[in-house]
Amino acid sequence: MNMREIQKMQQKLVKMQEELENSQFTGTAGGGAVTITMSGKYEITAVKIDPEAFSPEDIEELEVMVKAAAKDAFDRVTEAQQRLVSSATGGIKIPGLF
Repeated sequence: MNMREIQKMQQKLVKMQEELENSQFTGTAGGGAVTITMSGKYEITAVKIDPEAFSPEDIEELEVMVKAAAKDAFDRVTEAQQRLVSSATGGIKIPGLF
C-alpha cells in the first residue's frame, strides 16, 4: 500500500467518522417501554419512557430498563464504528485506529 492510497483511505475514514458522529442510534428495553437515542459520539440525545408501562411501584424495574436501553444504544454505536473502520480499511487492521 503506497502513501497515496493510505492518505485516500484516511480521508475516507474521516468523512465516514463525521457521518457516523452525526447519526442517531436507538436502544430499547422492555419491548419499547424505554427508548434511548444516542449520537455516534455516545451522547444521549433523548430518553422516552412509556408512562403506561410503569407504576410508581415499578421504579426499580424502570431503572433496570433505562440502563438496558442505554447499553443497547451504546452497543449499536460501537457496532457502527466497527463496521465503519472495517469498510474504510477493507478489513486491514491499522494500529492506532480504534
